[in-house]
Amino acid sequence: MSLSSATPIIIIGAGMAGLTCANYLHRAGRPVLVLDAADAVGGRVRTDVTPEGYRLDRGFQVLQTRYPEVQRMLDYGALQLRAFRSGAVIRLANGRQTTLVNPLEQPLAAFSALTSPIGTLADKLRIAALAQRVKSSTNQELLDFPSSDTLSYLRQNGWSEQIIDSFFRPFFGGVFLDRGLSTGSNFFEFVFKQFVEGEAAIPALGMQQIPEQLAARLPAGSVRLNTSVEAIQGTRVRLAGGETLAAAAVVVAVDGEAAARLLPTSGLAYPTAWRRTTCTYFAADNQPGKADKLLRLNAAPDSLAHNVAFPSDVAPGYAPAGRTLVSVSTHGSPALSENDLTARLREELAAWFGPEARQWQHLRTYHIPQALPVYPGGRPPQQPLQVADNVYRCGDYAAYPSLNAAMATGRVVAEALLA
Repeated sequence: MSLSSATPIIIIGAGMAGLTCANYLHRAGRPVLVLDAADAVGGRVRTDVTPEGYRLDRGFQVLQTRYPEVQRMLDYGALQLRAFRSGAVIRLANGRQTTLVNPLEQPLAAFSALTSPIGTLADKLRIAALAQRVKSSTNQELLDFPSSDTLSYLRQNGWSEQIIDSFFRPFFGGVFLDRGLSTGSNFFEFVFKQFVEGEAAIPALGMQQIPEQLAARLPAGSVRLNTSVEAIQGTRVRLAGGETLAAAAVVVAVDGEAAARLLPTSGLAYPTAWRRTTCTYFAADNQPGKADKLLRLNAAPDSLAHNVAFPSDVAPGYAPAGRTLVSVSTHGSPALSENDLTARLREELAAWFGPEARQWQHLRTYHIPQALPVYPGGRPPQQPLQVADNVYRCGDYAAYPSLNAAMATGRVVAEALLA
């Protein structure tokens, strides 16, 4: 079937990969139809609004403003991005706290204070040298570099166990949802560059504003929600209700497990191992973060509150006036009931932020078993995206775990179809 016909290219999945692909195709004049089983666009990038007016992203997420795909596609002004400050407050294993401002941009200054007992002078010099090296490399050069796991990379390059445990595990372990640092070192260097050169930001009204911005650029009627796909037969798509749709081409933009079900005979790899996380939201009637716009990281190895953020200190629209939204991330899958996890978190937060934390209102708990695809050392930065004639796949599982990879694979597939 000719791609020049009026038959649409059907994209299965209205997450960031599928919407990016659809936008590039639409810009080039190709008709598109995006199908998704969910009740809204976004895939893993969703925001719920409570009756009281809290905006709860489904898992704590930020937008790295220097991601190249994001810069190509998004209108930052319309999103009204609000940035966290560069740095973090780290709670060390002994309960002491240290504040690091610009630790990757200005490591010698950030780590030099007497109140920052993290790492040796050699550690700090290595961070400064790495910052210079990644700034002088392109994103693709960093991703293409042969990789090991991040922990081995850090050790082989001479960083001390002290700075690994007190800085790299809580900071980058939070980014990767992997405190063991088994994630590929090429992705570590790529992410390091993003933090050195850009900002971590959130849209004023929640992360779902990002996919909604992309969906709004598509023609009316070109996104069908609450529509489950049952099978793909060549370039025909059969829906769960029995309806069959003809396509000029088919793009499978769902997660790896769903793609493997829809494309079982392709012979391609569909990684299905995932990083898990649990995000617990509380509301406070004071400002426990002192409005400093810094992330809180916990270096204690046996903690449940791994990362704490106050999104409403950065973007006030995340909470009603006079209230503070507290986001607490627990990586992995704690073997606790929601009530027991909430109680344990309250005790940890009280030791961290004072006894008033025991009175914070519990808003909601999100268990996210498929938060990020596992990306081990040695895996290439992009796997094959063409499945068969006029059948493609895209998504971060076919590259590396990030919003940038989801959008990049969507763009690459669109370019292949347009070629």
